[in-house]
Amino acid sequence: MVTGTTFPWEDNSTPECTRRAAWRAAVAEIATKAHAKLPECNGRVDSAVKIVLAGDVALLPDGTARVASQSNGTTEYHIVNGHCDCRDYEKAPHNLCKHRLGAAIARRAQELVKAQCEGALGGQAEAPSQPASPAAAGKATPPEPVEHPAPAAPLPEAPASVNVHLELAGRQVQLTLRDSDEERLLQRLDAVLQRFPLVVTATDTQARPDGWCARHGVQMTQQHKEGRS
Repeated sequence: MVTGTTFPWEDNSTPECTRRAAWRAAVAEIATKAHAKLPECNGRVDSAVKIVLAGDVALLPDGTARVASQSNGTTEYHIVNGHCDCRDYEKAPHNLCKHRLGAAIARRAQELVKAQCEGALGGQAEAPSQPASPAAAGKATPPEPVEHPAPAAPLPEAPASVNVHLELAGRQVQLTLRDSDEERLLQRLDAVLQRFPLVVTATDTQARPDGWCARHGVQMTQQHKEGRS
């Protein structure tokens, strides 16, 4: 076991919430997040948890850590600025050997238990935990502020508009044009009328005789009866 560190359950002045059960729960929570974030390091995460729960991680005041070797009881690895001098450091994905992961998990679990205890003592809500960042050697990352989109302003009423009726594929449709400039609107309208010219039938150009029924499309016959027409 590495000396030089005090675990929460070893401090007699701390409340009930910081005993061994709280520590193990915090380690399990951080390990679960590490598994989800680093699936390629799952085996090393499991080994790191065993190191932490065995008390073989010493977190030093200067931000470094000492981690005991699992295979050699007399060997310790010094974690400085995210670097470990073990042989697995160069081979591990992202250089996250079990010793670096162990130091990161221990540091984050310690911060989590401390936040829980401070919240319990001060009557405050428990501080939400943040995902562990092994690449940053266990340094806590402040939560990013959530930006809410500004409400969209209502669209203003168009100062100029025009409706035009067109025949498309044998159907009568209404097209509405809107613009902020009346002269530009008229130019757009002229372009639309040029694209859809007026269809004129032969019956529209021929003069209809007197007595023609436009409703039924026939020539009416005048009738006379009893002096009336």
